[in-house]
Amino acid sequence: MERVTEQTSRPRVSARLAAIAESATLAVDAKAKALKAAGRPVIGFGAGEPDFPTPSYIVDAAVRAAQDPANHRYTPAAGLPALREAIAAKTLRDSGYEVRPADVLVTNGGKQAVYQAFAAILDPGDEVLLPAPYWTTYPEAIRLTGAEPVEVFAGVDQGYLVTVEQLEAARTPRTKALLFNSPSNPTGAVYSPEQTAEIGRWALEHGIWVITDEIYEHLTYDHAVFTPVVRVVPELAEQSIVLNGVAKTYAMTGWRVGWMIGPSDVIKAATNLQSHLTSNVANVSQRAAVAALTGDLTAVEAMRTAFDRRRRTMVEMLSAIDGVTCPAPEGAFYAYPSVEGLLGRTIRGTTVETSADLATLILEEAEVAVVPGEAFGPSGFLRLSYALSDDDLVEGVTRVQRLLGEAQ
Repeated sequence: MERVTEQTSRPRVSARLAAIAESATLAVDAKAKALKAAGRPVIGFGAGEPDFPTPSYIVDAAVRAAQDPANHRYTPAAGLPALREAIAAKTLRDSGYEVRPADVLVTNGGKQAVYQAFAAILDPGDEVLLPAPYWTTYPEAIRLTGAEPVEVFAGVDQGYLVTVEQLEAARTPRTKALLFNSPSNPTGAVYSPEQTAEIGRWALEHGIWVITDEIYEHLTYDHAVFTPVVRVVPELAEQSIVLNGVAKTYAMTGWRVGWMIGPSDVIKAATNLQSHLTSNVANVSQRAAVAALTGDLTAVEAMRTAFDRRRRTMVEMLSAIDGVTCPAPEGAFYAYPSVEGLLGRTIRGTTVETSADLATLILEEAEVAVVPGEAFGPSGFLRLSYALSDDDLVEGVTRVQRLLGEAQ
């Protein structure tokens, strides 16, 4: 008979990790790729990555770096000095304010920067104001610190942009930080300079940290402009952490290079964590990032132009579907239509109660992968990335139009 001990009766997985939800966006992308590998003609709108190859001058720099024995060894956990200097120079060029290279920490992609930013300033019991819809990783990273995300929802009627009044209503004595993401994933919403300044001044007044994720800074459309909160409220620099990376701007999602910029004590604490967690980012990737940040933005503009064209096509096609409302995104490369007008209706014998139900139906019946709103906050929405070829985009949305046109 097997002996049951106190040890074997305990949960095998820690409560912290057992509580983490799988990344919904990566799960949808993986399922789409698996179906495609099995021979089904699935078109995926799930992944948040450009479909372009990394520009050749960046790849060439990586090849040269791989051949240099200096890059075959450990390097400082905080990042190569050349890359930290390039990030500081790029911040001055693109954001309009100065930072010291010593106040930059290079991370293994933007996700590590997100986690380490929260880990550096949060304690159990703290609260973080989280505008919703939000990127799926934010609440999980917050909870891993023992803090709690407090959702502040803005819907279609607000252009997915929260107001200072909403933030103030959600503020409590336990509020430690605000997550600010503009341009936004998943909605593509972009806060105006005036809105950004108002939120920044409010945070400054109440001593609230601002963790600002600026990874889509170069992807704005129409009259929208990216506004760095630290530039419009310079006094906020000592209570803000800036997150960024090369993934979206330079089509370098697989290279895994991000960074965080903040006050010296916070960067030191996050560097100590990273020294135990992962140590340095791969040196070849860091050298590639130096080439990206010190080169011109010609390739970036070409990609932005293509995204803009696809954006307009997607919004027009989605808006033509009865029951769908699709605000035109002003940034990033996502559309975030409301499908609340389809909930409760029947499509091919299935009554759709939630956007998760609808996403499942679209995958099974139209062979199109989209991410349901439940991954980003309330139900009733879908996220579709337009970072895919023009032909696939049109074919995929056409399939969705046909299917949803049957709603009764």
